[in-house]
Amino acid sequence: MKGVVTAILGGGQGTRLWPLTRDRAKPAVPIGGKFRLIDIPISNSLHAGIDRVYVMTQFNTASLHRHIAQTYRFDAFSQGFVHILAAEQSLDNRDWYQGTADAVRQNMRRLQSGKPRPQDILILSGDQLYLMDVAGFVTSHRERDADFSVAVKPVTAEEAHGLGVMRLDRSGRIVEFVEKPQDPETIARFTLDRATVDSLGLDAEPGMLLASMGIYIFRSAALAELLDGNQDDDFGREVIPAALDSHRGFGFLHNGYWRDIGTIGSFHEANVELTLPMPELNLYSPDRPIYTHPRFLPGCKLSDCQVSQSILADGGIIAGSRVARSIIGIRSLIRAGSVIESSVVMGATAYEHRKEATVPLGIGRDCHIRGAIVDLDSRIGDDCRLINEAGVDHADGDGYSIRDGVIVVHRGATIAPGTTV
Repeated sequence: MKGVVTAILGGGQGTRLWPLTRDRAKPAVPIGGKFRLIDIPISNSLHAGIDRVYVMTQFNTASLHRHIAQTYRFDAFSQGFVHILAAEQSLDNRDWYQGTADAVRQNMRRLQSGKPRPQDILILSGDQLYLMDVAGFVTSHRERDADFSVAVKPVTAEEAHGLGVMRLDRSGRIVEFVEKPQDPETIARFTLDRATVDSLGLDAEPGMLLASMGIYIFRSAALAELLDGNQDDDFGREVIPAALDSHRGFGFLHNGYWRDIGTIGSFHEANVELTLPMPELNLYSPDRPIYTHPRFLPGCKLSDCQVSQSILADGGIIAGSRVARSIIGIRSLIRAGSVIESSVVMGATAYEHRKEATVPLGIGRDCHIRGAIVDLDSRIGDDCRLINEAGVDHADGDGYSIRDGVIVVHRGATIAPGTTV
């Protein structure tokens, strides 16, 4: 699709996803056994034919740089690229990114460069899980002669408290936008009735609200006008509400799966949902595959195992174990007698050569792991029980943390044999 560039917002420190973001940027967090979060928005952009992509981030970018450099290589006859725009000091600016709008503002010169000069700038989030008709989004934006368009999704009143919600007129134009409404009167004003659902042709039920997905497209000139000469830092809280009177903004309905995975609890749940027989997000679609780094690993090897409703990535070796409702990542090693339930095991970045390790790489014998996330290159000794039997919501221990009731084994951590959490 000509005349469009993509800007992916990589987020800040990712404190809500800590400890997964302790050593890496949020877009570099592994998901689904073999992907990284950044692969989701990049793949959505590439499926629409938009192959000029910028990723804006500012914390722990080394692994993200490496993943993008190893994955997204375009041939010599293409103008496509995926570039990282890490926050940096310049003659014009001495600050790090202060918010979503500020990150775009600081990089407008780059976003508007190149030939042909971009007519539109597509803005995607780096911590969401979805497959979207981005080409349809851009086409709708242009057919309506919009200054900006916002992808919207029907949500319940409970979900709306943490999102930006909007009201649309019969043409789909945004007439009111509020970020994270809390009071009942505001929620009631934005709640859809049957007449509105029918007039807009929405795939929604009365009582729901229309929420922003944090996915936008702006006419390049309009975006420059909205960001120039002010200090607005956030699109949902400041830029879009202020632009409704002066610019043409429209909503674009997304009927498919969409999930914000900004917390440990939502991240764990979204991963486990992928193991369902018919998950809402279809990773097996031939039309919209998710691209990632090709690793050329052998298939996962199973020896005398019981596996149900799980995803096993390449390169793993699982012996004499039971795996249920779990995602087992690349190069995972799970030894005899272990039980893995409702968990995300991310695997390893390389196979281990040293045999003298007191606790070898992977999961040891006779372990029981339930409702957990085991980060890359972890070592879990024999006879460990990581099941959070006491139902603790938040805690920190030696090599692990508990967030939202989910045990997270830190990247590269060693959990001593016999440990019970």
